[in-house]
Order: sequence, then structure tokens, then C-alpha cells
Amino acid sequence: MSFGDPNNPYGQQGQGQQPGYGYPQQTPQGVPPQQGGYGYPAAPPVSPYGGGYPGATMEMPGGVKAARVMLWITGAFNLIGGLAIIGLSFAVDSELEKSGASSADAEAFADFGQGLLIVAGVISLVFAAIGMVLAAKFRSGGNGVRIGSIVYAAFAVVFSLFSLPLGIVSLALGVLIIVFTAKSDGAAWFNRNKQQY
Repeated sequence: MSFGDPNNPYGQQGQGQQPGYGYPQQTPQGVPPQQGGYGYPAAPPVSPYGGGYPGATMEMPGGVKAARVMLWITGAFNLIGGLAIIGLSFAVDSELEKSGASSADAEAFADFGQGLLIVAGVISLVFAAIGMVLAAKFRSGGNGVRIGSIVYAAFAVVFSLFSLPLGIVSLALGVLIIVFTAKSDGAAWFNRNKQQY
């Protein structure tokens, strides 16, 4: 084996040898390397949340998946509650008619009460629909879905405070939805590269 051979990559480099032959050359101090090892271009940086390469798919983080499930549960609770309130309004009206309250004031009060219950039931149904739409958009939605989910959960927390102790489940779910969607991995999920869809 000859160490003086100019074609031997393990030998001493001569003065006239071209850079880039043999082992990769080190860049001067303070200059960032422009290419990967052995003359190949460097790979693009990879984000810890995925999406570093064009066309790469990103898996939904666990917290975001949990927030999505909680939105479905909250929407289902509101749907059931809205239907129950509307049904209760008709049951109360029929009970008042059976009791024989015939004064005009009693009938007006009963109609007003039934109207309030129906309005509360319809609001609950609309709230349920909004939650379910937000949950359905978690896979493809952008930052607007994230912000909408946080606002939705904030309203759920406020309304559940008025219905304690029955609203304790809605209160806990609302707080967890806010936490999971506001975290950095939730933000990364909703702000990811949209070209993959």
C-alpha cells in the first residue's frame, strides 16, 4: 500500500489535490455547511411535529385527539339535554292544563315558561351542532377550528358554572378542551402544512 499515491483516499493529501476528493472536507469555522455528507445535498430540517418533508403526513397529537373526543361528548350531552328540555316544556304545559288553572295569569305564566324552556332547548341544540361540526373539522381544519374550539369550550365552562353540581362534567371537559387545543402541539397540528390535503 502506497501512502504517497495520489489516487489513494487514505494517503496524505498532496498540495495540488482538488478539494472534495476522499473524505469530506470540513468547512471553515463560523461558516455553516452547505451540503450533507460526501457531497450530497443536506436533507431539509424535520419538525418534531411532522410535516418536514413535502407530502409527509403528520399524525394528530394525543391531546388533540382527546379534545376532539371531548367535543363529540360535549355535543352529545347538549343534544340530549336540548331534546330533554323541549320535551319537558310540553310535559309541564300538559300538567298545568290538567291541574285546572283557568285564570288568564296562570295560562300566560305557563305559556311564558314553556316558551323559555323551548328557547333554552333550541340554544342547546345549536350549541350541540356547533360542537359536532368543530369536532368533525379537527382532521382538516386550520387555526380557525382551533380558535373556534377554544371559544366553544369557554362558553361551555361559563354555562356549566350556572348548572353546578350537574354541570361538573361539562366544566371539566371544557377546561380540558381549552388546555389540549391551546398547547404547542395543538397549535402545530392546526397550523401544519396544508398542501398535504
